[in-house]
Amino acid sequence: MSTEFEGLVALVTGGASGIGAAIADRLAAGGAQVAVLDLNPSGTPHFGVECNVADDASVRAAVDTVARKFGRLDVVVNNAGIGAQGDISANDDDEWHRVLDINVVGIARVSRAALPYLRESPAAAIVNTCSIAATAGLPQRALYSASKGAVLSLTLAMAADHVREGIRVNCVNPGTVDTPWVGRLLDSSADPAAERAALNARQPHGRLVEAAEVAGAVAYLASPLSGSTSGTSLAIDGGMQGLRLRPVG
Repeated sequence: MSTEFEGLVALVTGGASGIGAAIADRLAAGGAQVAVLDLNPSGTPHFGVECNVADDASVRAAVDTVARKFGRLDVVVNNAGIGAQGDISANDDDEWHRVLDINVVGIARVSRAALPYLRESPAAAIVNTCSIAATAGLPQRALYSASKGAVLSLTLAMAADHVREGIRVNCVNPGTVDTPWVGRLLDSSADPAAERAALNARQPHGRLVEAAEVAGAVAYLASPLSGSTSGTSLAIDGGMQGLRLRPVG
């Protein structure tokens, strides 16, 4: 494992489990000092800080705690988010506000709290966790897709705003990732085995994405070695976004 993050401090929201935990581990393996912001960070092996990205005071306190602990902040990974199922009529106004508040405004809260510290870094980077749902029309994912489409647009706007300050902003667009959250969705379906097979088949390489694969992409975008990469969305989806394969048989 390379040490391109040696001497840098990284913050990962939603980093106590799933994709976030894999990202935190990958950045630490690359030499970073890693802080995990989560509603329940008790299980992380990294520096854990309790944080609710839906609450501005909580976010500002958590980011300041990380900066005081390590004396700097160089990389912010906005990974915290929640899912939503159903078509346009499946969720009421309160749920629309809740999901957008966490998935979109949460990124703004964390990023703006981190900006003063990132402006002092020689290797500042923000990486947002977006989704294939931002670029492909998925059934029964109206609210979730709307939130992730906003994340994609927000990433581009942030990149334009801050590139001349030396802060790079990019996002990753994972396909369906084999995480505990997806496992719970599968378990709640009428036929979990059939649902998993359908999700596998939906991605051209024939399987769910692994959390470590998303973490590797985040590390690439966050790395000082990627200094000319900004305003980019990187798909980790087995080709789902761009490939159109002929049916088998």
